[in-house]
This record gives sequence, C-alpha cells and structure tokens, in this order.
Amino acid sequence: MTKKKQSWLVAAIVLIALVLDQVSKVYVKTHFNYGEAHEVFSWFWITFIENPGMAFGIEWFSKLLLTLFRILAVGLLGWYIYILINKQKVRVGYLTTIAMVMAGALGNIIDCVFYGRIWNYAGWFHGKVVDMLYFPIIRNAAGECVFFQPVFNIADSFITVAVFLIIIFYRKDLDASLEQIFPKKKSEQQ
Repeated sequence: MTKKKQSWLVAAIVLIALVLDQVSKVYVKTHFNYGEAHEVFSWFWITFIENPGMAFGIEWFSKLLLTLFRILAVGLLGWYIYILINKQKVRVGYLTTIAMVMAGALGNIIDCVFYGRIWNYAGWFHGKVVDMLYFPIIRNAAGECVFFQPVFNIADSFITVAVFLIIIFYRKDLDASLEQIFPKKKSEQQ
C-alpha cells in the first residue's frame, strides 16, 4: 500500500470513529436525562452518565492537566503514525490499530475541550466525557450486575479493541517500530 493510501486509511478511520462517537454522544446528551437508562437487551443498556476523570471515573489530578495530557498523547500518536507511514514499512492491520487508538483518544478530547462550554456547566478544557454503553452481562440472584459494570462510549471501544489487537496480533510490529525510532545503544544491546 502506498504512503498516500496509508494516509487516507488513517484519515478515514479517524473520521468514521469521530462521527460515530460524537453523533452517539450528542444524541444521548440531548435525548436522555442524566442517569436515564434504556434496556435494549437484558445484557445491553443505553445509560447516560458523564465521566469527570479518566477510565472508570478515576480522578488523580486536575481536569485541565488530564485534558492537556490527552492532547499531548494524541500529538505523539500523530507523530508516530507519520513515522510509520513515511519512514518504515508498516502492515496495514497495525497501522489501522494505531489509527483506532488515536481516533478514540480524539473523541474523548472533544468532550473534554468543548462539552463543558457547549452545555454551560464548565469552561474550556474542563468538560466531562459522555458515556452510554452498558453491558450488565452477568447478574446475581438479586438482579445486581456482577460482571461488566463500567459504562463507556464508542471512543473507548475503539481504544480498547485496538489495544487488544495490538497485544494479540501486532506486538512484534510495535516492538520493531519503536526499536527503529529509538534504537538501543551498543552498550544496551549486550
């Protein structure tokens, strides 16, 4: 695949992911009340919550620092994708997974940067991430969910699926690309 086609592939993945993610978030935000849940199947619900922090609602440091860190991470992913396309031979599957991670991160950054201001509950860079996908797959006798409690969004799904694919199928690609970008010194190789 040519460099131009690889670039278009990355752009298409990011665009598709962002459209799916943002359309679903805006729909839930404008059609659901906070905390409202609708059962689609017994094992799948649409549940509107907002996440003020990182994964699983963890809040270790300020929202502004978290948002700026996310922006920096996406910038580094963009640089990494540029290196993959222009400096190395890269398998399409691996490039796709890296684009999926970048797309998911961008989707959540949009929430953090703009949503607080758009919906008038916080300033720029202090928005909450909209989550809505809930899979209470296993329940106990009382009907309480015992497995899978997190509520997440499409952007999170892109990131999670991509990371699993990298671990299972593209770990050698990741190692090789990082070795070419950051070669070990001769003393470290011994």
